[in-house]
Amino acid sequence: MSELRPRREARHGARPAAGAIARHGRLRRIGPARTLFKLLAAAVGVLLVSATCVAAYAVWDVASSGKKAVHLVDAKGNPIPQVGAIDGAFNMLLVGTDTRTGQGDGYGSTADSSGLGLNDVTMLLHVSKDHKAATVVSFPRDMIVPIPSCPDGKGGSYSAMSGQKMNTTLTYGGLSCSVLTVQQLTGMTIPYAAMIEFNGVVEMSNAVGGVPVCVAGAIDDPYTSLHLTAGEHTLKGMQALEFLRTRHGVGDGSDLGRISNQQVFLSSLVRTIKSADTLANPAKVFGLAKAAVSNMTLSDSLDATTLASMAFALKNINLNDVLFIQYPNHYIDGGGEVLPTTDAAQQLFSALSTDTPLKLTGDTGVGSEANPNAPAATTPPSSTSTAVPTTPASGVELPSDVHGQTANQYTCSKAYSG
Repeated sequence: MSELRPRREARHGARPAAGAIARHGRLRRIGPARTLFKLLAAAVGVLLVSATCVAAYAVWDVASSGKKAVHLVDAKGNPIPQVGAIDGAFNMLLVGTDTRTGQGDGYGSTADSSGLGLNDVTMLLHVSKDHKAATVVSFPRDMIVPIPSCPDGKGGSYSAMSGQKMNTTLTYGGLSCSVLTVQQLTGMTIPYAAMIEFNGVVEMSNAVGGVPVCVAGAIDDPYTSLHLTAGEHTLKGMQALEFLRTRHGVGDGSDLGRISNQQVFLSSLVRTIKSADTLANPAKVFGLAKAAVSNMTLSDSLDATTLASMAFALKNINLNDVLFIQYPNHYIDGGGEVLPTTDAAQQLFSALSTDTPLKLTGDTGVGSEANPNAPAATTPPSSTSTAVPTTPASGVELPSDVHGQTANQYTCSKAYSG
C-alpha cells in the first residue's frame, strides 16, 4: 500500500501559525439571517452546499413554469446568446470554514479563529461529461498533504510545504490555496470554487424545512452541544450545524467518523431536495437558494453565464448516480492524523478523469451504518451490513477500505463507541 510520509516542517518559509488552529468550541445560538441574493447564483449555491448539483432542477422547473420568455437583442439588434448547458465534465471545490469573523455572536468569540479560519470541510464535486453522474470526495481535515506554493494576495507567493494538515490550506493561502492543494493531490483541474460559513448551513437547513436523519444510538457531544436520542430526527438551524460538526459524538470520535456522519446528512438532504414537495414549492426552493449563497464566497470564474449553464446541465442526475466518497486514507501509527492511501486514490481519480463508473465495495465509514428501516428498494444487501450496493453494471472497483455511499442509500449515524 503506497503512502505519503509526513514531514511537518516547511521546506521554505513559516508554517501556519499555531494561533490560527481553531478547535471545537461550544456553539451558541444564532442571530437573524441575511437575505436578498440573485436567484441564479443562489441556484448554484444550493448545488454546492448539497454537494450534488441536483437542486438546480428546482430552479429550472420554476423558471420553465412561467410565461413564454421575450428574446432580447443588443444595441445593434443582434440576438443575445442563449445560455445552454455547460459543455462536458467539470469540477468544483467546496470549502466550509470554521471562521467566526462576521458570523454574529452565535458561535463564540472571533478569538476562536482568525481570518479565513480552517477548512472544517473540503469537498470536491466532479460531474461527468454526460451530466448523468456526480461524485463528491471528502478530504479529511487531519490528512497530512504537501501544500504547493500559493499566492499571498499581494503579488507574491507563500513557499511550498512538504507536509501539513489539509485544514491549514485556507488559513495559509485562502481559497485559491485550497484549490491548488487539491489539484496537486488529485491531478484534477478545478476551475470553480466556493467557500461557505456556519450561517449558510444553518439558514439552508431552515429553508428546506429540516433534514430527516437516523441516529442508531444516542449522541452526546458537549463540544458542539449536540444531544440526540436514538431514532429519527428532523434537523434544522443550529442543531443541523451541530450534527455536521460533531466528531466526538459519532464513530470513533475522529474526523473520519465525522465525514461518514456528514454523508448521512448530505444523502438525506439530496433526497429531500429531490422530493416532490420541495420541487413543487417555489417559496421553499427560493428560500433554500438565498440561504446558501448569502453566506458563500464564490470564485470569480462563477459568473452569471457559467452559473446558469451549470444549473441547466445538472437537473437530471439520478440519486443512484450521486456518490459520496471519503478520500482514501489510513492512520499514522494509530494517531489522529492520517495519510493519503495513494494506490487507491490513483484508482479513484483516474476513473473520475475518464468518467469511468465507480463501484464502491467497502462500508459507509466508522460514523455510520445501514438504516434497518430503509425502503426496500434501497436497503443494502443485508440488514446488518454497511456495504454499499454496487449500482453501476460495470466500472472500477475501489478497494474495500475506501468508504462512502450513494445518495439513494439510507444510513444512520453511529454513536461514539470510544
